[in-house]
Amino acid sequence: QVHLVESGGGLVQAGGSLRLSCAASGGTFRMYSMGWFRQAPGKERDFVAAISWSGEIMYYADSVKGRFTISRDKANNVLWLQMNGPETGDTAVYYCAADVHLAGIPSKVDMEYDFWGQGTQVTVSS
Repeated sequence: QVHLVESGGGLVQAGGSLRLSCAASGGTFRMYSMGWFRQAPGKERDFVAAISWSGEIMYYADSVKGRFTISRDKANNVLWLQMNGPETGDTAVYYCAADVHLAGIPSKVDMEYDFWGQGTQVTVSS
């Protein structure tokens, strides 16, 4: 069983910066692909970013490419999402997720992920 806990959300001004963290426990974090997803009120959950177990392959949604950066610290079992230049459209609950199927390529599909955190609210003000 993998337990994921997000933190770092809050209120941020558009154009500012925010860093989300996801602390993992249980399982073998260093072997899992990890992803960030988000869900705005009344909308479906959307892919944001994903990173391979090695940290060498990263994917981003077009809407955040060039603004957000996903990274991981395998020694300390932490996943991050650095949000630079957030926009009001980035307001959502952000979730981290773990894919424990030892895939070499991280997935952009939420159904491929097995464990989820409880989410952290990010609100971007104009």
